[in-house]
Amino acid sequence: MLKDTTLAPRAAVDTTDDTIGGRISLSRDAVGLSVEQISAIAGVTVETWTNWENDRSEPRANRLDMLARILQVKIAWLLDGQGKGPLL
Repeated sequence: MLKDTTLAPRAAVDTTDDTIGGRISLSRDAVGLSVEQISAIAGVTVETWTNWENDRSEPRANRLDMLARILQVKIAWLLDGQGKGPLL
């Protein structure tokens, strides 16, 4: 049997944004802010922000709209990856 060489190799799947924490981290990187800067803007501790990014906890519902605005993404994308993510 001949090997089909016309197919391109598969690209590695990027799983960095498969969780809400991953999407928060990806969005923060896209807006170019450090954890210290963005936690100050959001009015939370660095520890709280780090826990969100590392999936140790999730932001409460009343913070999602604020986070989405700061991170320049839609709430639906933050929650479950639906729609467009941040521009990198």
